[in-house]
Amino acid sequence: MSKIVYDRLKVLVIEDEDFTRNLTCRLLREVGVRSIGECTNGKDGLMELVRARPHLVFCDIHMEPMNGLQFLKGVRNIKVKGVDRTPIVFLTGDSSTDAVIFAKEYGVAGYLVKPVSLKQMRDRIDHIVTTTPDLLALVTDGADGAPSPRGSGC
Repeated sequence: MSKIVYDRLKVLVIEDEDFTRNLTCRLLREVGVRSIGECTNGKDGLMELVRARPHLVFCDIHMEPMNGLQFLKGVRNIKVKGVDRTPIVFLTGDSSTDAVIFAKEYGVAGYLVKPVSLKQMRDRIDHIVTTTPDLLALVTDGADGAPSPRGSGC
């Protein structure tokens, strides 16, 4: 298997708690991700997703004015080619049956229970990259894609 070149990934982190958002971004940098956008709610996250076109999103569930479940539904129903298929991983402590069923129906790429470890973060990214052919081609050795510009914020 080809080696994943993490600095080619563009990731968006949507989390309303400053501490958790900063910790998530730090873990992503430790994995090797260099282009990280940040938003504090799903509404801003949806706008940033369309603008920045990240390869992957890590998103909290409980936020206002738009929560993570509403964000996920909005992404899957958006009429922007490719954006609707963006892999989304929920960062949460919420394991309620309704939330899990809803997330699966709308194609969530996984759940990570907070607090997230470096190994969990890397393993989830590796799984998504290796099961997403377009992403695999972009971020593995031999890919023609150049590293993305630095991240942005909302």
